[in-house]
Amino acid sequence: MSYASIFAPGLFAGKVVVVTGGGSGIGRCTAHELAALGATVALIGRKPEKLERVGAEIAQDGGLSSPHVCDIRSEDAVKACVAEIVAQHGRIDGLVNNAGGQYMTPLEAISAKGWEAVINTNLTGGFLMARECFSQSMSRHGGAIVNIVADMWGSMPGMAHSGAARAGMVNLTETAATEWAGRGVRVNAVAPGYIASSGMDHYPPEMGPMLREMAKTVPLGRFGTEAETAAGIVFLLSPAAAFISGTTLRIDGARPQVRMGWPMRVADERAQARDAIKPFNGFHRASTPKVFQS
Repeated sequence: MSYASIFAPGLFAGKVVVVTGGGSGIGRCTAHELAALGATVALIGRKPEKLERVGAEIAQDGGLSSPHVCDIRSEDAVKACVAEIVAQHGRIDGLVNNAGGQYMTPLEAISAKGWEAVINTNLTGGFLMARECFSQSMSRHGGAIVNIVADMWGSMPGMAHSGAARAGMVNLTETAATEWAGRGVRVNAVAPGYIASSGMDHYPPEMGPMLREMAKTVPLGRFGTEAETAAGIVFLLSPAAAFISGTTLRIDGARPQVRMGWPMRVADERAQARDAIKPFNGFHRASTPKVFQS
């Protein structure tokens, strides 16, 4: 089997795309799709075994990738990692700023250390990666950057540190799109909503019931797939998005539009089977998160 991308074969042939957090979840899926479309994918993460596993998968599928262990929170590490990628591949054409992480804690219980850890991962690390990819490569020949944020519209109760970081990344996206346009660099963001990703396997078991009920708050009546998120990222990296910069693409089934006082009409299984909204599962190596397995 191979990745069933909706995009044209060879779309990214000869291109080098960096994917942070490429060892699991949305990052892994996106890396697979880009490699299937001809890109050489530079996988970045903190755990070499995860990068090597994804790299082996991509090689088995006939694609090209390289692993690069890096803590994106460290300025020196990011500088060295990007330099390594440029030395190995000659250039960087695209960056998917996907690495991130957070934990659920009420605002009053978040320590300064915990706050800084989440801000550094979800905001500062993305800034450092974007700056270095631009400075060391894209400023000379152009490129495209996609920053992954989150469904934080309105508020993010229980994850205030993540919400603040993601909101900051949206503004950083808009600012970078303005400052770097003169060098032929586009910068956009993708905001996934409730996505059935392997990242859910790291949540504590007691969150299982809540996670299983969350689909009822989404007008389209379901969780999104990793492949649906990857497709949005790949589109924004592609030539088809050549006049799109500084925007945030939401992939969330209209969840932020739910309003008190308006009756929810959640799509049932029959509606979800219709072509316009049925799930897209192009990732041939996707697996169902444990919380949704019977």
